[in-house]
Amino acid sequence: MPTMSRIAIIVPCRLESTRFPRKLLHQVKGKSLVTWVAERISREMPDLPLYFAVDHELLRSCLVAEGFKTIMTSVHHASGTDRIAEANRQIGADLVINVQADEPLVSARQIGALAELIAGPADMATLATPFTTAADFANPNQVKVVRGNDARALYFSRAPMPFARELGGKVDDAWVRANPCFRHLGLYAYKADLLEKFARLPVGQLEQIEKLEQLRVLENGYQIACGLTDDPTIGVDTLEDAVKFEKWLSA
Repeated sequence: MPTMSRIAIIVPCRLESTRFPRKLLHQVKGKSLVTWVAERISREMPDLPLYFAVDHELLRSCLVAEGFKTIMTSVHHASGTDRIAEANRQIGADLVINVQADEPLVSARQIGALAELIAGPADMATLATPFTTAADFANPNQVKVVRGNDARALYFSRAPMPFARELGGKVDDAWVRANPCFRHLGLYAYKADLLEKFARLPVGQLEQIEKLEQLRVLENGYQIACGLTDDPTIGVDTLEDAVKFEKWLSA
């Protein structure tokens, strides 16, 4: 792993969410979702500096009350990566790890894998995990990624990829498990230079269509290394996902 002092974890936090209004403040067992995420990261990776790039006083006060560092950022950013770029101008890290504020089960192994990947030649790194069910594979809220033989990301989409042409796209769980069907996780790492370049690039056409910020990177010719992880994860995109997380805590 690269020298710890060169790396920082920055979590972009936006108050409003289209699919799940104010989800980061949603209470799960008496604690906000963003607090669950903050506590998880600090417990899993206590040696890395941790910052939350927020866009609203409600988020800032929630996190500061629990002892976490926050940086206030603009409400007008098009993506979390733009928000992180603004925050890192104050932090000054050479390598930045982005954990999403709605990923409460992020693990030390996942963060460590990102740190290793971004220390290599790629401009950016991310992680994926195998799909196990056809229902999840078909769900547009579960982003798909296809990888090349060199473990570089080729494309990200909300549509099922790869598409089973001979089956007319009608696949079952067994087909999904037997083929390279990967769910993209909301975890990234960047070299600081790419962050600054990203912030100056116009929003891409594919990014606008899919509403996936990582496509801006691919559209402009940069490489994204994509590692694999089997660690369990629950990305909270909807109220139903929050219920899944609460059930996981109860179990």
